[in-house]
Amino acid sequence: MKTTINAFKTGWKGLALTIRHLFSKNTKRKVMPVSSDNYFKQMEGTNTIQYPKQQLPVPEVGRYQLEVEIDDCIVCDLCAKICPVDCIDIEQIKATELIGHTSDGSPKRIYAAKFDIDMAKCMYCGLCTIVCPTECIIMTNQYDRTVFELKDLNYEFSDMTPQDAAEKRLLLERQLAEKQAAKEAALKQKEGGA
Repeated sequence: MKTTINAFKTGWKGLALTIRHLFSKNTKRKVMPVSSDNYFKQMEGTNTIQYPKQQLPVPEVGRYQLEVEIDDCIVCDLCAKICPVDCIDIEQIKATELIGHTSDGSPKRIYAAKFDIDMAKCMYCGLCTIVCPTECIIMTNQYDRTVFELKDLNYEFSDMTPQDAAEKRLLLERQLAEKQAAKEAALKQKEGGA
């Protein structure tokens, strides 16, 4: 008997909640800053949204997908070093001369042979965006990049082909070999003259 009464009470609570949401007003959410007093009251009186026609408002301080402006990257590797889940993979090739300048005037002396971000691993902490000296890595307000394959969440930002990377490595090796040969010749000359 007690079990039956308890079952009816539980069923009535669930039904009352459903009925309350069924007849509540269905208002569209407005985009407003998080600092607004009414921001957290937006949930009151709303039913399920009809995504993608209706979307949740994106807060100004939201952290979502990472984007890299590779032309502004100086390949300092700070973002990969600070990443707590190692989702950023960078391969550097030192240039033999100055490549150019970023939009803020920083000199570029390193090529980015590989700059990959695995968004499946990313925990959206934003640490990589904070340490970037040229602010080339940012978090966009785009939160939905739905894909069918997990490998499609690995974003490649480097614009260097494998052939170009091999060519740049060869140039660097030649330059280092020439410097080493000049150093050895200077050392021999110094020993011979002494």
